[in-house]
Amino acid sequence: MLKNKTAVVTGGTRGIGLAIVKKYLENGANVAVAGSRKETVDKALAELEEYGDRVMGIWPDLCDPEEVAKAFSSVKERFGGLDILANNAGISSRTSLYDYTLEEFSKLLDINLKAVFVCSQAAARIMKAQGGGNIINTSSMVAEYGQPSGCGYPATKFAVNGLTKSLARELAKDQIRVNAVAPGVTKTDMVAALPEEIVERISAGIPLGRVGEPVDIANAYLFLASDQASYITGVTLRVDGAAMT
Repeated sequence: MLKNKTAVVTGGTRGIGLAIVKKYLENGANVAVAGSRKETVDKALAELEEYGDRVMGIWPDLCDPEEVAKAFSSVKERFGGLDILANNAGISSRTSLYDYTLEEFSKLLDINLKAVFVCSQAAARIMKAQGGGNIINTSSMVAEYGQPSGCGYPATKFAVNGLTKSLARELAKDQIRVNAVAPGVTKTDMVAALPEEIVERISAGIPLGRVGEPVDIANAYLFLASDQASYITGVTLRVDGAAMT
């Protein structure tokens, strides 16, 4: 589905991000795995050895426009272009409002929102010059429903939804599609570490009766990146088993 395409996946070293990387590689894309540190990127690349020279690693500061532009240029130089940007890097928080520090809130804003803006801007410049491309952002179901604590996380994801819709309208003339995927509860490292009884309780509240797997989210990323979604832009696609809270 993505043969001869080139993608950058931020937060691509584990969890949902690594699942997206694998799904893109399985479907013929060249992929740059973007992580926060060289060590984590190298660990992910070791797991992807079978894909040979179709995968590379980058580790820019995602909030630094110069670093991001340089890293994305290296991807273009290596693979000949940049067709897909998966803005998946993010951090969460469950801190109560009463205990939230401005430093913690600002960190969420930087990674979850500012980095999406910086990376989208750098990628869009390359995509416009080559005649089009595809940007997909990771949102969350809590952007719609909120959560009982950790208000910074849903706030940033709500902002990502607004950024997605706005960029979709602005960049359509350049043949750049912009969408988002909003995962529900997904079996990442955090959920996998929970006791089985808690996972069962969470699953019982999801109409499909289970928490999501990273591959469930990656499949949505694959569809939106493919030509099968060529007339879809400005959409936030929920992948949450019909969960309502």
